[in-house]
Amino acid sequence: MGSVEDLQLKLGYMFRDIQFFTKALTHSSHANERALHAGDNEQLEFLGDSVLGFLVSDFLFRSHPRLTEGELSKLKGFFVSSANLVKYAERINLGEYLQLGRGEEKTGGRTKQTLLVDALEAIIGAIYLDGGLEEARRVVLNFLEPQMEDVGDSDRQLRDFKSALQEELQAQYRGRADYVLRSEEGPDHQKIFTVEVLIDGEPVAEGLGLTKKAAEQAAARQALERVSNG
Repeated sequence: MGSVEDLQLKLGYMFRDIQFFTKALTHSSHANERALHAGDNEQLEFLGDSVLGFLVSDFLFRSHPRLTEGELSKLKGFFVSSANLVKYAERINLGEYLQLGRGEEKTGGRTKQTLLVDALEAIIGAIYLDGGLEEARRVVLNFLEPQMEDVGDSDRQLRDFKSALQEELQAQYRGRADYVLRSEEGPDHQKIFTVEVLIDGEPVAEGLGLTKKAAEQAAARQALERVSNG
């Protein structure tokens, strides 16, 4: 197991009351085996799920004012989904820090996506209780804001970034930009598209979007910033 100090550094938050953090990392299997009076992380997970949902909703509402209620709901559902949250949990090796019972340990609990996501949400709940809403906001946006900012919100962009990128490439005597659809996530009526842009065959940037065209524009915007800045 990794140390809780290491995990706090990865999260960018140091707990005032470490008991909140310890509880957030405690699975019910461990609490039941040890008959812990402090309990497990299930209640914190419940709280953290709500805090996360609010923070994502608030950010999307403020940063994408042109979106409809349905589009905002679609994006929120993607960003708070287990499939999305587990990527961050795995990136910080959250499984190493979980307190599990012997049975859960033997069945690979440290890599189970459900346990990782539950623990991440419990940590968000613990940060909210320990440091307040603004600290929880800071931690959540630290790992979600870049992704949420880069999303292409509609086909009707204020600027045509694909054309702007191609013009910049021509000015630099470079090749064309090609766009590759990397993934489609969600049901047919709520898909989120991920597109990668390649320049001279080399991957440069990715973008998310509610449509394939919007994802291409988001990817082009990121690529344009990198190409323009050398």
